[in-house]
Amino acid sequence: MSNIAKAFAHGKAFIPFITCGDPDLATTAAGVRAAVAGGADLIELGIPFSDPTAEGPVIQGANLRALRGGVTTDKIFAFVRELRRDVTVPMVFMTYANVVFSYGAERFIATCADIGIDGLILPDLPYEEKGEFQPICTRYGVDLISLIAPTSANRVAMIAREAEGFLYVVSSLGVTGARSRITTDLRSIVRVVRENTAVPCAIGFGISTPEQARQMADIADGAIVGSAIVQLVAEHGTDAPEHIETFVRSMKDALRG
Repeated sequence: MSNIAKAFAHGKAFIPFITCGDPDLATTAAGVRAAVAGGADLIELGIPFSDPTAEGPVIQGANLRALRGGVTTDKIFAFVRELRRDVTVPMVFMTYANVVFSYGAERFIATCADIGIDGLILPDLPYEEKGEFQPICTRYGVDLISLIAPTSANRVAMIAREAEGFLYVVSSLGVTGARSRITTDLRSIVRVVRENTAVPCAIGFGISTPEQARQMADIADGAIVGSAIVQLVAEHGTDAPEHIETFVRSMKDALRG
């Protein structure tokens, strides 16, 4: 069983997203450990980028704060290596193709494998262009995680058939950020996914409450929450980890229910 598969092996998975280096890497490390203590099954770590096109204002703000604070890809690699001394849950990076290109794709992905990163999510990488990274990811055993959007339509089956790690199902059109209602027909999308792959799928974008998380987990294999957690960091700064643990526990409890 792959490390990512383990996140989905014991019921519905809760996946929090945390931006690395906001407000500093020490707080990010404490936030990750707090999320694990709260019951997180897999951690999505954001590598900041100056032009995060998929992100709403909350995560954009976190990216800018982290970059202004001097965070770099190399510092994040060192931080993850340190985290892996005691954090055993699967971890994946979410960043943009340009971050990987500018670092050097082979060097970036080889380092991911070396430090214990299990997968890579690149929201601006079209399915048709994943050949740029897929062979390198395969060589180093890092899952290249595909996204399925409400606009994927007749491409859902094709994307699902080649999926690895888990499938990230985007709940709504537009950028990340909390939404009061999610109106996309996600059941139809997940039905096509299930017909074409045994790889688990989790729904993200717009989920901010335990009730929404439970609804998404009823449809899919897990729920991903980013902006609501990043907002806690924006509000509480270095005191955010205790709030993250409480929030993650409430979300995980909802998924168990």
